[in-house]
This record gives sequence, structure tokens and C-alpha cells, in this order.
Amino acid sequence: MNKCISGLCALLVSLLLMQCNSLRSDCEQIALREKDIAAETRGDYYIGRRYYIPATRFWGYLRRPGESWRTAKLVMMDERTVRCPDRGPEEPLPNPTVGKDANVEYTITGAYTGAKAYDPSTDQALDLFRPTSFSVRNATPGFLFTPSEKYSVDYVTIRPQAMPTPEQCQQALKQ
Repeated sequence: MNKCISGLCALLVSLLLMQCNSLRSDCEQIALREKDIAAETRGDYYIGRRYYIPATRFWGYLRRPGESWRTAKLVMMDERTVRCPDRGPEEPLPNPTVGKDANVEYTITGAYTGAKAYDPSTDQALDLFRPTSFSVRNATPGFLFTPSEKYSVDYVTIRPQAMPTPEQCQQALKQ
């Protein structure tokens, strides 16, 4: 019985250490990326990351240059001015081009309309953004919020709240 308890304790300690190492590793990679973001040229544009989940209506996340992904907003696109890059012909269904640019990072010009749009699949009222141009910034940008995030096509798994806070990272990097 004591061997079993000792083994269980060792397993729990190992799991806790692995979690600390994962947080530390995430924070190290986030810190490197935050340095790159801080050096971005400021301007009248947005940086967007396409986040595709079938049957949802949102487009992905937008942030201003120089601002952390922590500040990013999940948005819906108003395509009256310009269509989104993955938009193909509406027929035949399912549209074979929708979502082909999942996780692609874009430089986007345009503006928030001030309106909200409802995504019934996720039961969210999201900010509506009207783009005027898209250009690919990085076709393979890597993680969005944390290096250990897990993408699922079944539901929204990737959110800014998943990012450890600056305080959590400071603590993890001290250890």
C-alpha cells in the first residue's frame, strides 16, 4: 500500500512539474513573440488571424499593430466592400474554399462598423468589421495565443483568455 501511495505521489509531482515547465515554455515563446509585436510598424491597419471552425460565422481575430494578441477581438466580417480571401462560389455546397486559409495571418485595412453581428453557432454577438483590403502577412505564423493551445474544428478552443497573464509569466520565468 505504501508503495502505491509513493508511486501516486511521484506521479502527481511529475505532473505538476510538467505543468510548470509547459507554462514556462509557453511564457518564453510568448515573450519572444511579444518583442516582435512591439517592433511592428504602427499604422492605420489591423493584423488578423483567420480562425476557422465549420458552421460558424465569425472570421477570426483582429488586433492593432504593436498590440498583443491578448487584445485581439473575435470578429465577423462585413463583405460589402471586399470579400474575404477564402470566399469562393456559394454553390455547390459545401463551399470547398471556405476555411482553406485557417491560421493564415493577414494585414487588413478597414474599420469596425460599430455594429454587432450574431453568430448562432457560438451564441455570441461579435463586433462587425468592414475590410477594404487583405494581404497575406504570414502563411504559417504558428501559435495564436499560447504555444500549447489545441485547435479543434468542433468548437471554439482558442481564446485570448488562454494566454497566461504577464504576472503569471513573470512568476513562471523566475522559477
